[in-house]
Amino acid sequence: MSVLVFADSSEGKFKKTAFEVVSYGKKVAEQLGTNLVTLTINGGDASELYAYGAEKVVEVKNDLASFNAKAYASIIKQAAEAQGSDVVVVDSSVDGLTVGPLVAVALEAGYASNAVALPSSTSPFVVKRKAFSNKAFSNTEISTGKKVIGVAKNSYGAHENAVSGSVESFTATLPTLGVKSESIQKASGKVTIADADIVVSAGRGMKGPENWGMIEELADVLGAATACSKPVSDLGWRPHSEHVGQTGKPVASNLYIAIGISGAIQHLAGINASKVKVVINTDPEAPFFKAADYGIVGDAFEVVPQLIEKLKAFKQA
Repeated sequence: MSVLVFADSSEGKFKKTAFEVVSYGKKVAEQLGTNLVTLTINGGDASELYAYGAEKVVEVKNDLASFNAKAYASIIKQAAEAQGSDVVVVDSSVDGLTVGPLVAVALEAGYASNAVALPSSTSPFVVKRKAFSNKAFSNTEISTGKKVIGVAKNSYGAHENAVSGSVESFTATLPTLGVKSESIQKASGKVTIADADIVVSAGRGMKGPENWGMIEELADVLGAATACSKPVSDLGWRPHSEHVGQTGKPVASNLYIAIGISGAIQHLAGINASKVKVVINTDPEAPFFKAADYGIVGDAFEVVPQLIEKLKAFKQA
């Protein structure tokens, strides 16, 4: 028996979640008294994973130009069977939440997504996970022989645990793909929402797309990603790729700054996993203030330029 972890990557570079799931999988393997196997698909330098406990890395190289849920699930399933893995760990990103259930079905395994802690017990196997749009936690028992765990982003963390690792190649048979990506358009030169530790988000309080310059400037100073509320993307002020919330992209950043966003329940549900939430709004009764860790009641057009100025002075000092 072993624990198999899938370390996700993009354009040949490991995502931050890859280091988190390897850290998590290493501890689960220790709990079970077994070894850890890390699977990569067209990934980066495997030695990067050694620092987090990946003593054995299985590499799959193929001509998949982009993520395909059916193909990835099939590869993970084949690797798990080849390595004798009864526990499979993936992340709970958008891709991970698509692949996880497919892997569980293929392995006839129980699946627990959005896990936020190591199993509190291995017999029975109990995992603490987020529930009800991050408003509560559930202690979920996985009673099947094989188990799939999806680790929530930024919940367990990436912990260095350097080992002397090894790499071996693995050839998987790809299934017939009913859907193929012809082209993918990505924003370049920007921090992505998925990988960002800090997110600067704004809403209709900005009054128009022409005022977004200071939002981007604040994000540049902080090394943050920019995001927006649903009404803003619906109005065409910002691209839909920046829409965060329950109906957009989920955010689990270390710092989330909301500017001119009232805080509709769907938006709060999508960003509630962020560790520190800061809101800037002229309306002291805005719902966002009840969810925020820090709040500033004020005009964004006055507060944000001052914040940028102070941050630049702080960085120079």
